[in-house]
Amino acid sequence: MHLIHIISSPSKKMPRRKVTDISGNGGVKKKRVSGKRKERDFSSDDEFDFEQENNKNPGKPAAKSGLQPVTVADDVKEKIKLECPKVKGQLLIFGATNWDLIGRKEVPKQQAAFRNLGQNLWGPHRYGCLNDVQVSCVVSGPCAAHSLLMTTEGKLWSWGRNDKGQLGHGDTKRLEAPKLIEALGDHVIVAAACGRNHTLALTEDGTAYSFGENKLGQLGQGNQTDAVLSPAPISYNGQPLVKVACGAEFSMVVDCKGNLYSFGCPEYGQLGHNSDGRFIARAQRIEFDCELIPRRVAIFIEKSKDGQIMPVPNVVVRDVACGANHTLVLDSQKRVFSWGFGGYGRLGHTEQKDEMVPRLVKLFDFPGRGASQIYTGYQCSFAVSEMGGLFFWGATNTSRESTMYPKTVQDLCGWKIRSLACGKSSIIIAADESTISWGPSPTFGELGYGDNKPKSSTTAQEVKTLDGIYIEQVVMGYSHSLVIARQDAQQEQEKLKKLPEYNPRTI
Repeated sequence: MHLIHIISSPSKKMPRRKVTDISGNGGVKKKRVSGKRKERDFSSDDEFDFEQENNKNPGKPAAKSGLQPVTVADDVKEKIKLECPKVKGQLLIFGATNWDLIGRKEVPKQQAAFRNLGQNLWGPHRYGCLNDVQVSCVVSGPCAAHSLLMTTEGKLWSWGRNDKGQLGHGDTKRLEAPKLIEALGDHVIVAAACGRNHTLALTEDGTAYSFGENKLGQLGQGNQTDAVLSPAPISYNGQPLVKVACGAEFSMVVDCKGNLYSFGCPEYGQLGHNSDGRFIARAQRIEFDCELIPRRVAIFIEKSKDGQIMPVPNVVVRDVACGANHTLVLDSQKRVFSWGFGGYGRLGHTEQKDEMVPRLVKLFDFPGRGASQIYTGYQCSFAVSEMGGLFFWGATNTSRESTMYPKTVQDLCGWKIRSLACGKSSIIIAADESTISWGPSPTFGELGYGDNKPKSSTTAQEVKTLDGIYIEQVVMGYSHSLVIARQDAQQEQEKLKKLPEYNPRTI
């Protein structure tokens, strides 16, 4: 009980913060030039001016609400040992590999030397440097131009874009090929997550480390700084953590009791604390009251058709997934909750309103209709029902209509889905003996169809370049795909050897 008391004790809020009502976008109005609200894309990092916020006192803990780090006495704290993923196999990559250009109109000046490094790989390639490395898990995210892999021994490697130190090597040098994160070399890493420019890693004893951009407190280390270049523990001393997830500029962690905590940018309510954290600073600038340490998400709700709000008790979180600016949770009763940015129907509540606290997605709240897996794309959501059906809501192509509530993906009826990933707009799935992908143009090879083949597809297609290769796990970054291919049988090894090898040029 200590845990709940510490978190829910009323903290002194700064008078300037306006908390919205649960039903939606109250609080300080957004200052917009045009009527339509837009999400920040990769390329707009530079346009969005957080400099003033940073110049106040870089690296100094901000004097915000009196929230104390979650702490549990040692005698109450559970001792756990999380297991590494059981998978093992060879890593394959396809899609865009010019890491500094992904999602941007041009390579930033600081990275100009790398401008021509990394081409689009239209079909699956093996990394030459990883031929002897057994990979048990691979990690990226719909907002990420960097990636991570875990070996069967629980060592964490990283590569890709690194302008904020999100690779954890103590510098901001872009890396073309995976490299061991030495600062975590003494730890067994069991899970990790990639945000736009930040990374979380989870050790077997339930400790979370974070590194990369921290302008909006997304590292949970109690301060706001431009970048943290080496892994450091988050500011949390509660029950051991068992899950980590990252949105574009925010993070989520789950403890072994099923409590959910969030930190980082609250701009669209995606932290679940009933506020978008915005206030008007001097000169009519809008700024955000970011959460700098993990704060418990205290309330889950459902809304009736006539708009009545009821709390949902006994939510024990089993899984969490983050899109760019929205979050999904799966609980122990197979219910799904969603909240954050509501645009394009990605929350599945038949309306495009932002939700400030986790709200029950009605479709999965019936006996026999619960969800068994959840996944998020940049601006969409997926769930696999306990009967095995795949449901989709949101949008992958914003020029076409969006799906406002969960609908069955008819093309995949009858397939047993093992792993699913979605990037900016493309989707890849490992199911039965096949790998399936689709995505509207423009694409960069992340569908894996191969050279001189169609570049995009609006319907689900089998990835013929992976015929006869059993894929254990699929992952997507913003516009690249990573898969772990099983290589137990002689036949599988032969097939993999026939795939081209990618040995990136380096400077």
